[in-house]
Amino acid sequence: MSHDIVVEVVYATRDKQKLLSVKVPEGTTAEEAVRRSGILAEFPEIDLAVNKLGIFAKAVKPDTVLRQKDRVEIYRPLIADPKEVRRQRAAEGKVMKKGGGPAEE
Repeated sequence: MSHDIVVEVVYATRDKQKLLSVKVPEGTTAEEAVRRSGILAEFPEIDLAVNKLGIFAKAVKPDTVLRQKDRVEIYRPLIADPKEVRRQRAAEGKVMKKGGGPAEE
């Protein structure tokens, strides 16, 4: 007999974030939980062929089987490559402070 588990599905844009609690059958995958949550209707820009998934900030494959209280996170594509941004700043001679903003002079 299959039991239900409760998981969360999370997605965030720059302006809005959504966290949904979803009851799913044991054995449900990360992708299935996203589809069952209804979040795709609210955020039509999510494309599961493009957007990566994670569980508690650790990237996972869409077919990863979930456990009770897992939080499935839907990641947006990066706008800029962080390594390239650092490389450009270094080339411009800018010094960075620890918080990531420009250093105070």
